[in-house]
Amino acid sequence: MLFNSFEFLLFFPLVTILFFLLPHKFRWAHLLFASCVFYMYFIPIYIVILFGTIIIDYIAGILIENAEGRKRKLFLTMSIVANVGVLVVFKYYNFFIGNFNFLMLESHSNFSIPLMSILLPIGLSFHTFQAMSYTIEVYRGAQKAERHFGIYSLYVMFYPQLVAGPIERPQNLLHQFHEKHEFSYENATSGLRQMGWGLFKKVVIGDRLAILIDPLFNHPEGNSGLALFIASIFFSIQIYCDFSGYSDIAIGCARVMGFNLMENFNHPYNATSITTFWRKWHISLSTWFKDYLYIPLGGSKVAEYRRYINLFFVFLVSGFWHGANWTYIIWGALHGIFSVFGLMTHKLRSKFNQAIGLSRIRWLDRFVQQLITFLLVTLAWVFFRAHTVHDAFYILGKISHMGSEAVRALHNRKIITRELLYGVDIRALIMGFLSIIVLESIHFLEGDSRIYEMIGRKPKVLRWSLYLICFVLISIFGVFGSRQFIYFQF
Repeated sequence: MLFNSFEFLLFFPLVTILFFLLPHKFRWAHLLFASCVFYMYFIPIYIVILFGTIIIDYIAGILIENAEGRKRKLFLTMSIVANVGVLVVFKYYNFFIGNFNFLMLESHSNFSIPLMSILLPIGLSFHTFQAMSYTIEVYRGAQKAERHFGIYSLYVMFYPQLVAGPIERPQNLLHQFHEKHEFSYENATSGLRQMGWGLFKKVVIGDRLAILIDPLFNHPEGNSGLALFIASIFFSIQIYCDFSGYSDIAIGCARVMGFNLMENFNHPYNATSITTFWRKWHISLSTWFKDYLYIPLGGSKVAEYRRYINLFFVFLVSGFWHGANWTYIIWGALHGIFSVFGLMTHKLRSKFNQAIGLSRIRWLDRFVQQLITFLLVTLAWVFFRAHTVHDAFYILGKISHMGSEAVRALHNRKIITRELLYGVDIRALIMGFLSIIVLESIHFLEGDSRIYEMIGRKPKVLRWSLYLICFVLISIFGVFGSRQFIYFQF
């Protein structure tokens, strides 16, 4: 079920009202049933796979807690292998076999392995990582094994964050299902405001930008460099609005019922480096990789060259986690390269900025760093959005020739022409720029706060006036039709 669908408009209030009407001892069952309905709305049969992994990890958690020595590690390994195995079969089997068949074909061999005709279960990577964090934390002794099978199932399947996170740790979420949550007007209004802001970002900004982006990225051939550059910039904003919008709806939805989920975004495009960007973007995933992969590999407490290798490897795995396609692997590798290069040249760049006097003008220094970081992130997003590696390099190649296209247009006395903006929907272009201006204006007003928190502190008349304005803007400018969230494919 999509958050931006009519079905969810009915589902959410019904589930929430029943949650508070039911006695506390029945609420876990109610939420688990609602989560099953939410998940089965996509492809019902895949809930069998989800419950299969839930049973394995539930038993593994108890076995790990009761075992000692090597047996603890054995049970943890079995649990991880089971979870990763499901990912490999559904998400990566065709990728590996397809590349193997290609190599066989290139070597003039007639041998090939048939591909599987299966669809990827919605949100498989997200709830797999959440389940793995549980068994790892039990193994580390940071979390007691959950004996209540229904509560553990709910931990994995809690519908607000089931499909695209945030990826919660058991220490934060599990105990909340045991606690009784009384209705709180403050939680309800705060949660609804955050849901409203998330929906605004999704349907008014993200989906409206997609109107221009999709045709250009789906068929990049023949489009001008300027058109593809605009589409790339727009996609950077779209994916932020789409994914942070989902996270806001998920977090707000949970808060209405009294549950606290971790924040997943913190103004990521304000980052002054790629490292800082990943402290602000998809925080639940970046911290997951840090805690369960980067630090176990040695983290930064190793030789400098080894630290760089660890960092690059984690980003490479992160790219592969996102999708079974070379475009995602290159996207992850680029972020790894950017991060390693940034660490290696940090002192040199600082000295250079001091030498030219840039470091003395703090606002300009910060702006330049933010701009460079944004452009690097946007460059990587091209691979993330493109259907193939060939398309991505074609788009970047056309963008690199923007200058010569502009000179040619200027020579022909046509500054803004059909040639320069070939393939661009002008109305979508104008609406896209206006929506970005609205977004950035709100970000400017927010500062270190959040717009939905700021609105909550305003006088009642002003507050309700802003609610009405938001409702009108969503109704008039929102792009509806149950457009899927980008991260649902992972």
